Amino acid sequence: MGTQSGQPGRVTVVGPSERRPGPPTPGMERQEAFATQDMWSGLIRTAPGMVSGWHHHGDYDTVVYVLSGRVKIDFGAGGADSVTGRPGDFIRVPRDTVHREGNPSTEPAEALVLRVGKGPSTFNVEGPAS
Repeated sequence: MGTQSGQPGRVTVVGPSERRPGPPTPGMERQEAFATQDMWSGLIRTAPGMVSGWHHHGDYDTVVYVLSGRVKIDFGAGGADSVTGRPGDFIRVPRDTVHREGNPSTEPAEALVLRVGKGPSTFNVEGPAS
């Protein structure tokens, strides 16, 4: 049986039924696998055509590995920049980067997420600065 916080010196497993809801952001589902003082990992799921609310991850650098569908990240001044990852792609979102996720595909998107940093892992905001 797994544990979300992990134990020092102990290898642990978290199965699908043991994941718990991650920090909420409108428009997306996060499932937390592990959360420690300096790391967060889990899955995100987004429905076809979905666009999440604007948010950032504070002092955490985030790496996203796209498993299925498409993951579009809007960011930059006024949200004018974007990248889109496809299955097999890695996306890096630097700490404090205001962004939102979208799924421009016709199938659900799922991605593995790993964050490394300190403090709270998710801050929902109104949008990026212009």
